[in-house]
Amino acid sequence: MDLFLKDRIAIVGGASQGIGYGIARTLGGEGARLAIMARRVTDLERAAEEIRRETGAQVLAVAADCRRAEDCSRAIEEVTRAYGGIDILVNNDGAPPLGEIASFDDAAWQRAVEQNLMYVVRMARGALPCMKARGGGSILNITAISAIQPIAGFGLSVATWSGVIGFAKTLSIEAASHGLTVNTICPGYIGTRRLEKVFAAGGKDPDVMRNELRAEVPLGRIGTVDDIAGLAALLVSPRGSYITGAAIQVDGGLLRAVR
Repeated sequence: MDLFLKDRIAIVGGASQGIGYGIARTLGGEGARLAIMARRVTDLERAAEEIRRETGAQVLAVAADCRRAEDCSRAIEEVTRAYGGIDILVNNDGAPPLGEIASFDDAAWQRAVEQNLMYVVRMARGALPCMKARGGGSILNITAISAIQPIAGFGLSVATWSGVIGFAKTLSIEAASHGLTVNTICPGYIGTRRLEKVFAAGGKDPDVMRNELRAEVPLGRIGTVDDIAGLAALLVSPRGSYITGAAIQVDGGLLRAVR
């Protein structure tokens, strides 16, 4: 199915690996013109070259730390200068440290707010004028299932990503008249380096913990990056233009609540 993404200009954060890389690769395969962001230059350049080789897409590598306001502004400027606009913004990055919620001081909370919440706010604020001028666009945020079904030890992420969902819902209402969609994906257990950190933090043998997590999932497996990337591509495409303000779990049935 053609998603009509050819020549759409897309910024994808945290795209040197994991979910961000998978989304960028999928969008590139659909013909989008890409700008990928990450902090580590070597990993970022390698990812850009791999995506070019696999998809033939045009890829601009923008080394930036999403926790820094000036880097967010510079990234928006670099992309608009190189491509002439922005149609798609995918806000994705790593996550704050794991640990008991009462153990984190103000500095840790501030870092989590900068990384998870203010990154999304700043990138959206920077991209909106360009998207409005182009007659519309799509903003997609990647959070986690813990934002809607809290997990002990994930307090920094739960609190800040819940804020992202509230921000996105409000923005979806305010931006709808300009032809913009704003959505959030909440991945469950996905086979990335982040999940490996969860294994390590659990204090158990990684294989044992992997089996325990798999047993929690009704579909009986850990998710893949492609499970997220396919939905992401739909949501930012014209095919998904009637979906906005949604927070969608992609978790193999892990979420138990009826909403």
